[in-house]
Amino acid sequence: MSVRTGDLKQRDNQFIHPWDDIVKIGTNQRTVVEKGEGVYVTDTDGKRLLDGPGGMWCVNIGHGREEMAKAIYDQVMKLPYTSPWSTTNGPAAIFSSALANETPGDLNHAFFTTGGSTAVDSALRFVQFYNNVRGKPEKKQIISQKKGYHGSTYLSASVSGKERDKNFLDFADDLVHHIPAPHPLLKDASQTDADFLDQCVANLESKILEVDPDLCAVFVAEPILASGGVIVPPEGYHKRCLEICRKYDMLYLSDEVVTSFGRLGHCFASEAVFGIVPDIITTAKGLTSAYIPMGAFMVSDRLIDEVRELGGDSAVFSNGYTYSGHPVAAVAGLKNLEIMKREKLFEHVQDVGPYMQKQLKTLLDIPIVVDVRGVGLMGCVECELNQGGDDLELDYEIGNRIDEHCQRLGLLVRPIINMCVMSPPLTITRVQIDEMVSILRQGVELAMQDCIDEGIWKSDNS
Repeated sequence: MSVRTGDLKQRDNQFIHPWDDIVKIGTNQRTVVEKGEGVYVTDTDGKRLLDGPGGMWCVNIGHGREEMAKAIYDQVMKLPYTSPWSTTNGPAAIFSSALANETPGDLNHAFFTTGGSTAVDSALRFVQFYNNVRGKPEKKQIISQKKGYHGSTYLSASVSGKERDKNFLDFADDLVHHIPAPHPLLKDASQTDADFLDQCVANLESKILEVDPDLCAVFVAEPILASGGVIVPPEGYHKRCLEICRKYDMLYLSDEVVTSFGRLGHCFASEAVFGIVPDIITTAKGLTSAYIPMGAFMVSDRLIDEVRELGGDSAVFSNGYTYSGHPVAAVAGLKNLEIMKREKLFEHVQDVGPYMQKQLKTLLDIPIVVDVRGVGLMGCVECELNQGGDDLELDYEIGNRIDEHCQRLGLLVRPIINMCVMSPPLTITRVQIDEMVSILRQGVELAMQDCIDEGIWKSDNS
């Protein structure tokens, strides 16, 4: 470790990171990433690493795009900011229209935010606003999924269903109800796929009836539960859940913060992949490929028209941010979409996504790999030392060891406890996918061997 790296790591320990263990502040030794190019990043010691997580599901067009930097620079020099309350700006207006051209059905109205959390939070506030305008102020209860992740603001975090994110914080438990994740690994051995699908859909309807349909306002679902471990629901799940929402006068919010902008091979996945047109879609991350922070929610004409009809002389949606529709972020979004279309990145993902899934599945021959799953350029390799058991300490142990070995070998992974998540930039090639999977294989096998050598795990463990 260079002197400069050591100094930066020391300074970094004054910075509270997301999900930081406050008890350990002062002792963290995070990798200091200095630059990026394409699907690779380089740390301050000159180590080049394949960016397996794509930053955080977000660097979709890859690192180091000079034309993106120029577009951002030009807009900064032309107009860095104008208030979204009293004025508007050309880039935001044009980007709003461009998004409407990409969304399914009649989701033609964009509300810009600062990121994914504020997009979900704002969308949920719009649901509350909508029902207030309709004269149904009691219709506010939210249903979402265990293992789902929707953000870090108070309301979006409350809607999230990752149990281990709930420590030492408070949540809007009076508003939110969670149903089991539609995780195929939860399917009983005696169940058919159709039986399991029926059970997953029944979980939603049962919860609505338990809470009271007159009180239930919205179902919030990720097309694929991303940070919950790339959980792919059974085919037909979203379509049937949408039907349940229609039955009980509930809205359907599709949280596409991760799955939009090419991750599954389409600008938006709700209709193209899962066959639904939701009432609201949230997006962020790939919206600008993370070059500038931005989020948005898209809402249907139907809801807007209903508010117009019922709102009387005025129905003000009193929600927004200083940086809503930021002109520099909007320019980044427009350039991002332009690059994706010009380079046919959606089509590229449709081509290489199945290849990545196929290559990841070759890891199933490793004894500690219990599942490999994913769609498009989202993948998860789940490992267990105590298969069939529930040992959180061992799960963290194997995940951390895999992470360390992979990074030493030249690959960044995102360890979510015992799951290795892959969501590389959409520009990744088949050769680079082979490199990624090869290093991941070595990392898993080395971690497994460590555990054998230290007596933590035995190769004949059942």
